[in-house]
Amino acid sequence: MAVDGNWNIVMSTPMGDRDTTLSLKNAGGTLTGTQAAEGNTVEIFDGKANGDDVSWKVSITSPMPLTLDFTGKVSGDSISGEMGIGPMGSFPFKGTRA
Repeated sequence: MAVDGNWNIVMSTPMGDRDTTLSLKNAGGTLTGTQAAEGNTVEIFDGKANGDDVSWKVSITSPMPLTLDFTGKVSGDSISGEMGIGPMGSFPFKGTRA
């Protein structure tokens, strides 16, 4: 259950770095939880965990309606990977356990 817990994430986006908090729980390879940024909290969906590999999606409405598609790897108290932003491409994220 290496991914379970709260994380402080920095997403590198075309509009600069964005901070978000992430709360994750792994139950038999299904990842659930919430992600919060700039006062908005959303449920994650399509969450999966396989060993240290994790993936999840969130739908946001600000600054525009988008689905963010995260794929990453947990290493101890660190998490990092890529965040897909539809037609805008993929951008890195990294974080540490809160």
